[in-house]
Amino acid sequence: MPTSHSTAFFHPPVLPAVRSIGWKHPLSWLARGARDMARAPWLSLAHGLVLTLIGFLILTLGHNRFWLMAGALSGFLIVGPVVATSLYAISRALERGEAADLSLVRRTWTRWQSCHAAKAKAEGQGGYWCLVQFGLLLSLAATGWVLVSASLITVLSPVSIATPADFVQHVVLARDGQLFAIWLALGSFLAAPIFASSVVAMPLMLDRRVTVRQAVLTSWLAVLANPVPLALWAALIVLLTLLGLGSWLLGLVAVMPLLGHASWHAYRDLVDASAFPAR
Repeated sequence: MPTSHSTAFFHPPVLPAVRSIGWKHPLSWLARGARDMARAPWLSLAHGLVLTLIGFLILTLGHNRFWLMAGALSGFLIVGPVVATSLYAISRALERGEAADLSLVRRTWTRWQSCHAAKAKAEGQGGYWCLVQFGLLLSLAATGWVLVSASLITVLSPVSIATPADFVQHVVLARDGQLFAIWLALGSFLAAPIFASSVVAMPLMLDRRVTVRQAVLTSWLAVLANPVPLALWAALIVLLTLLGLGSWLLGLVAVMPLLGHASWHAYRDLVDASAFPAR
């Protein structure tokens, strides 16, 4: 006989309303994200600097161990929506006319759910661990991509790939380019559901008391309701991230906080969660 927990799992959860938007909205998200950066420049750039230093550490430790570096860097990029939690909090504070300072960042990472933890647990509304749970899910997704990618390259590459230079020479710059094309296609296929699951999930969990399941399903609904605008948004994220990586990571100092702030505005335009209890 199914337990009450299994029955609750298969019962469709109540989800926030999702709005339809125009295809140009992602450009306005970047503009509003840049405005938030201008209003809280030191905090925003400090986030970008910390993330860039983590990226430099990954490159330093894995410069001659390609799959170690690829795994760490993939995990770093995929878990980005979780790392950007305090950037969402800064944008929310600026939107409300509240103080956006270091104290806000500290509260976001230490106590932003504590006052509701017991009540949220009792109501099944997703307590403090929803952020951790979602981060673990994204980490598993990153690990799966690296394992699949490594298997593909190992089987199809004519030579062993041990360093980033090997990957560039024998995969990216290979004469026929077939393996690189397959690798990119596979990466895009695996990245699509990760993007669909996370595009508004973290800002929603920061803003409202919802479970990981509710946040992920809402994120999927937003993508299904707005395929063209969110395809553009995904392309902009990839382009800006590549620009940041291509500048020896220095561009990430500005790119990461810009995308974090813009993601908050994406959530605000896409989701109406006013019916759910606020954090």
